[in-house]
Amino acid sequence: MIGLFSIGFLEIEWLDIIDVLLVTVLLYQLYKLLTGSVALKIFLGLLSIYLLYLVVKAAGMELLTIILGQFMGVGVLAAIIVFQPEIRRFLLMIGKTTAFNNERLFKSFPWRRTENPDKLSITPFVETAKSLAGKNTGALIVFARSSELRYFAESGDAIDAIVSKRLLISIFNKNSPLHDGAVIIQGNRIKAARCILPVTESNDVPASMGLRHRAAIGLTEVTDSVVLVVSEETGQIALVRNGEVHRNLSAADLRSKLNHYLFDIEPKVVEKTAAA
Repeated sequence: MIGLFSIGFLEIEWLDIIDVLLVTVLLYQLYKLLTGSVALKIFLGLLSIYLLYLVVKAAGMELLTIILGQFMGVGVLAAIIVFQPEIRRFLLMIGKTTAFNNERLFKSFPWRRTENPDKLSITPFVETAKSLAGKNTGALIVFARSSELRYFAESGDAIDAIVSKRLLISIFNKNSPLHDGAVIIQGNRIKAARCILPVTESNDVPASMGLRHRAAIGLTEVTDSVVLVVSEETGQIALVRNGEVHRNLSAADLRSKLNHYLFDIEPKVVEKTAAA
């Protein structure tokens, strides 16, 4: 390959520039993933030991080279154990953005045509959100999409019941043993309640958002789920997707966004239908 330009004895090619850019992007994503957590300090410590290993090896210090070499030999296994949560989040983030995660890719396949589940009705969720918001009762409802969220559903209590306003209100009643946690909706059924969701570690979340909002952001950062949040403090209704929070929604706004996010119905179409 013909060199692009030279710096001293180094000959720079297009492939070298692309290589450097890809490594830069990878390191930046790794920094974003680790920032704000203890894992970042552990990573910097391991990086320092590796740089020290390169220095003593280049200097010909055989004893230190052997000792650090043995440490670096098990470094990959140690990193997998130490960074297990971060590695899992990183893989979930990659899987979320791949083309194979898009359900439209397989929608025309024969085995997808045979699936004919009952369509989820938005009305019970809109009415439940209005009722709970009026009483300042907190709620956290997760709409599973391409991912079944089995891992998170198993952290709570299985219900497997048809969605209804009465059932949702009874779950989030302050005296109910199931109110603390999230409800996961799969298809047109309530799959589980009292589920534990991952809390975001982002420092950009405003202090006015409580644990429910942080849990909703955390889940939508690693999955393609849509999460409905009713604030217990303010009674405001919010919808979260891809880590982005849409706050202080009215009932009409909530219906419009749920139809758009879950069924790809454009907001203008929803507004015309409502007017009709």
